[in-house]
Amino acid sequence: MTVHEAGTGKIRVWVRRAAVVLVALLVPAGVSAVNTVGRFGDLYRARADVVSVQPAAKVHDPAKPTVALLVGGSGTNVADLLGPYEVLAGTGRFNTYVVSAGSRLVPLTGGLDIVPDLTFDELGRLLGERRDKLDAVVIPALQPPAPAEFDSINAWLRRQSAAGTLTVSVCAGARTLAATGLLDGRPATSHWTRLAGLRDDFRDVNWISGERYVDDGNVITTAGVLSGTDGALRIVERLVDMDTAREAAQAVHWRHYSPGVSARIPVSDWAASDVVVALNSSYQSRPSTIGVRLTEGIGELELAATFVSYTEESMVGRTVAVGDGPVRSRHGLTFVPRSTVASAAADLDRLLVPGLDAFRLQVPGAAGLRPEYLHTTEEFAFDPVLRDIARTYDVQTARFAAKTLEYPLLDVELTGRAWPWTETLIPAVLALLGAAAAITTGMVFRRFRAAGRRP
Repeated sequence: MTVHEAGTGKIRVWVRRAAVVLVALLVPAGVSAVNTVGRFGDLYRARADVVSVQPAAKVHDPAKPTVALLVGGSGTNVADLLGPYEVLAGTGRFNTYVVSAGSRLVPLTGGLDIVPDLTFDELGRLLGERRDKLDAVVIPALQPPAPAEFDSINAWLRRQSAAGTLTVSVCAGARTLAATGLLDGRPATSHWTRLAGLRDDFRDVNWISGERYVDDGNVITTAGVLSGTDGALRIVERLVDMDTAREAAQAVHWRHYSPGVSARIPVSDWAASDVVVALNSSYQSRPSTIGVRLTEGIGELELAATFVSYTEESMVGRTVAVGDGPVRSRHGLTFVPRSTVASAAADLDRLLVPGLDAFRLQVPGAAGLRPEYLHTTEEFAFDPVLRDIARTYDVQTARFAAKTLEYPLLDVELTGRAWPWTETLIPAVLALLGAAAAITTGMVFRRFRAAGRRP
């Protein structure tokens, strides 16, 4: 055998090995891609039927500051919206309205549908008739809106800012705000997973890490998800007073309030243990379809904790809002279930009933489906949800959910299996099957080729 032939043989061996490794990786990667796209695609999927529901009537008090919380027709993050809403509305010191560019039912994370209180035009007529003004606007993370709606939101936010309105973004809502140009030349912050992309796309903004919020005059930006709680408390401080903000923090059991200043938070980054969310979204051995029972008078944070934690923050389940009809939340928002409990029961793995009031009333479940009450004591609404995720799925998933919520788990005890071992085994098995298929295919191909060369 010549040196050339020997070298060619070695190259062929390495090519075969590389092909086996490539196929072995492609099989679990392909399964992961299909499942993950499907999971994320479900998060803000609009309902299939058409319903017409009017929002609950609210009494406007011109003596109070008015705050509008923005929603987008393609979907809005439920925690970015409802967390600040309950903080503000719970004080009784604000007119609080959820507003949209057009009158429609808006999907929130996990398929919870909200009826906006007002459109931009209706809000303008309401304030104009009373010679009132909009004092603050809160921008949650919005799914990319249609071009016409994007232009309408941009123009509306610029008009509000020009009129002196305090503009506040929560989490990835900073992208919507940055697109208006109102953050150019300013310091700002956002969710730790979004900052790299924001730095690339909006180079004129001074993006900052490690702060709950950045207050820059008539613009406030907050870090991820539950940092919106502190952003709302900062609005209370600025438009009312610090004592009211302290009472508001106590009312929702937010233990991390930092009066008058932004608290420092860890500068997070991706870690090896964060692969847990990819395992959940791709290879979950026990996929859960979770019915969430909507009940009259439910707290907004109780709703937010349930719909965002099991879906976007941990990817352990798909949530379905169920109930007997439209409900009004504790502070006057209108939500519409997608199914009755009875009609959805056969397709549900669990029936969760959020809300302390629902627990006290012992709201019933459905035939063959036991209701699981999440909120049974006075505490921050996310604490029992994270404990349930740790207990029913695994502790690392609950910790990742808290990390993406930017919520410190200093005094929240999590118990359960440490890691999703079954979900970890599935991609390993798929990789072995892919490697075996590649090796077998190569052997068959070489035999056919050898047979073709024989005289």
